[in-house]
Formats: sequence, structure tokens, C-alpha cells
Amino acid sequence: MASVSSLTMTAEDDWANIERYNADNQRIINDPAKPSDLVVFLGNSITDNWPGVHPHFFADNNFVGRGISGQTTYQFLVRFRNDVVALHPAAVVINGGINDIAQNNYAYNEDLTFGNLVSMAEIADANGIKVIMTSLLPSNRCGWRPDITDVADKVASLNARIKEYAESHGYPYIDYYTPMISESDRGINQAYSGDGVHPNPEGYTIMEQTALPIIKKTLRKNSTKK
Repeated sequence: MASVSSLTMTAEDDWANIERYNADNQRIINDPAKPSDLVVFLGNSITDNWPGVHPHFFADNNFVGRGISGQTTYQFLVRFRNDVVALHPAAVVINGGINDIAQNNYAYNEDLTFGNLVSMAEIADANGIKVIMTSLLPSNRCGWRPDITDVADKVASLNARIKEYAESHGYPYIDYYTPMISESDRGINQAYSGDGVHPNPEGYTIMEQTALPIIKKTLRKNSTKK
């Protein structure tokens, strides 16, 4: 059997794309000036695109993005220790599920997707990291999977479970869904997205206005306990 130090990972093996943030993770881990209020945003392309659209939101608040386009919660869970726990952040903001609904990896099973989110929350909690759960953004379609026609129902159902879980465990819950929904078709308001799934700059502004007060309140509570 090969020793751990001699094992290597090829691109084909790296299903969860653990290598994506490895260099930056090491930079943060080795930084003696790492802020004590570091917050990791874990997610898919919605999170992946965010720092590029509004970089100051991340830089000014000691936030780091750990989003990877196309990923499902199964992949988040595989890389959670590398991209979240190893950084020893004050908090993690977990946003995922739309790619599960789009069946990017497997046939959609709400129980399994919800279980992945719960597992990540439990891992963070066990490591002293404040857990912040979020809703999925509103969506009534996945353009890359036009055959899936009940997207809005699945988004609403998963959101209800995430919210109930967060409230029952005392975790903050960021509701992106309510301020961004188009009531006429249960999709994302066209003012906030160009493709019905991904936010445009105005959409990210709404997300930031929604998330920032909750994150700051969570960090204040965390600091008073120390």
C-alpha cells in the first residue's frame, strides 16, 4: 500500500475539485495576520461568480469565496474540510441545492440533498465554526436542463426544510428567496438575473443587503462569548 505522502490526485480523480482553492487555502492557513472574523462562503456558481462581480464586498468584510461552478451539495461535502474547516473561520455561509435539483450529479432526492446540508452544518458546529444557512435563490427553470419542469416546487420545498432546520437548531438563516422572487411565475425577478438562475450585479446587491446584517450580528454574538 502506498504511503499517504506518495499519493497523488489526478484531474480525473478530483471529482470535487479540491485542488481549485488549495493554494489560496494554504496562503490563509499560513498567514499570521489572518483575521479572527474570517467568513467562508461555500457554494456553486452563484458563489463562484460573486467575488468577481463585487470584489469589495469580500475584501472589505474579511469574506472568502469557495464557490465552484456546477457543483452539487455532494461535492461541497467532499471538499468541506479542505475549503472550510482547515481555514478555521469564524463562520461559514452555506448556499447550495440548485444543481442538485438540476441533477448535475445524480437523480434529485430532496432527503439526500438536505442531508448533505445538515452534515456540513454538523461538521462546522463540531469544529467551533458558526453555521449560517441560506435559502436557494428563486428559480423556475434550469436552462441547461429544460426537461426538469418542477424546479420552482422543488426550490420552495427544500427552502422550507432548510429554514425549519436552521430555526430549530438556532442557526441564522439568510432568506435570499423572498426579496428576489417574481410573484407572477415564482422565478427570480428579471431585474436581478439575466438567465433565471444566476444573479446579475443588481441581484448580488440584494443578496449583500440581505446577508450582511445577519452575518455581522452572528459575528458580534460570537465575539461576546469569548
